[in-house]
Amino acid sequence: MKLRPALLFVALSAMFAAQAQTADEIIKKYLENTGGEAKWRTVEGMRMKANLKMQGMELPMESLQLRDGKTFSSVIFQGMTFNQNVFDGSTLWSTNQMTMKPEKSDAESTENYKLTAAADFPDPFLDYQKKGYKVEFLGKETVEGTETFKLKLTKKPIKVDGKDTENVSIYYFDAENYVPLVIESEITSGPAKGMISQTKMSDYQEVNGLMMPFSITQGAKGQPGGVTINTTTVELNPKVDPKIFAFPSGN
Repeated sequence: MKLRPALLFVALSAMFAAQAQTADEIIKKYLENTGGEAKWRTVEGMRMKANLKMQGMELPMESLQLRDGKTFSSVIFQGMTFNQNVFDGSTLWSTNQMTMKPEKSDAESTENYKLTAAADFPDPFLDYQKKGYKVEFLGKETVEGTETFKLKLTKKPIKVDGKDTENVSIYYFDAENYVPLVIESEITSGPAKGMISQTKMSDYQEVNGLMMPFSITQGAKGQPGGVTINTTTVELNPKVDPKIFAFPSGN
């Protein structure tokens, strides 16, 4: 049976509306199950302390994120502190592991980081439409024995070698508890370009009424290695000295 153009338009519109509604229902349930939208909106900052496991080593680390996009993270290795992804709202910098001196990131990396630093805090799905993001429901999929809802999150394009590049992540939500278990995205630059970055989240625990993953494993999908971050403490809305984000003077 062939549908007339008008009926075909109605059918397609209904299909897309149902898909969007399904995606929004999953997101709504996720936010509800992890503390509720109102509670998430009270988060102005988050400080996390954890142990980072990689290549047989276990290193203490700390990270800090603020609603205005400022970020800071540090890892201690053999008594030396390495700062990574420190962002004061305009300058992105890290400690050079060879020289042990602070080093600013290039303009393209800084602009890409700036796109999501504030928008993704405290959660990329909170008010995602106002951020200019799009979410699509891709159906159900079994991941490591667990039934999941598969969602595609499309953010604003990033720049790669000066060209606009799609910024997409695939989220797998536990179909029972509606929390993210896996996030995947294509690596767009560097030696691993073209491979799939995979983040696995587990051990959800309550922090002041919000549920957060206390174990996060990151690496290239299907490849050995990677790192595991085991959180020890999370502090919400901490007092922060803004000097911690500034690029050190005299460098």
